[in-house]
Amino acid sequence: MDIHTMPGHLIRRLNQISVALFMERMAAAGLSLTSVQYAALSAIHDHPGIDQATVAGLVAYDRATLGKVIDRLDRRGLVVRRTSATDRRAKELSLSEAGAALLEAARPHVEALQPDILAGLSPEEQAVLLRLMQKATMAGNALSRAPLKTPETRSPRVEE
Repeated sequence: MDIHTMPGHLIRRLNQISVALFMERMAAAGLSLTSVQYAALSAIHDHPGIDQATVAGLVAYDRATLGKVIDRLDRRGLVVRRTSATDRRAKELSLSEAGAALLEAARPHVEALQPDILAGLSPEEQAVLLRLMQKATMAGNALSRAPLKTPETRSPRVEE
């Protein structure tokens, strides 16, 4: 079988294209941000006070690597870490003013580049591909080293 017809190879290539477009657009906008940092900032924005492990689950990234991403965001003054009032071992995350401003500045560029990732497909084909990618991704979610964990996919917490 030719690798150029294998889903894994094509997905890897499409990811390369996506990352290249993201980095190109951020650089053109004068913004220093990676796609993983953008995902982390978005999750923290949408869930202020969230802990780092939950951010990792929401963006489907392994906890160790996401921890390094959060460390870099913290060093840049883009996130604020606070000790949880309910669990002294846990750190709650929120965006700093600079983090919120960076996310707001990046968001329109990120949204504008999405159709370019699937250039060559009509809008209808893009919609079909997106639905199929979501379906395939969720079907294999449990097989991932860093599965997506949303409120719908997480098991309920046992209250002590």
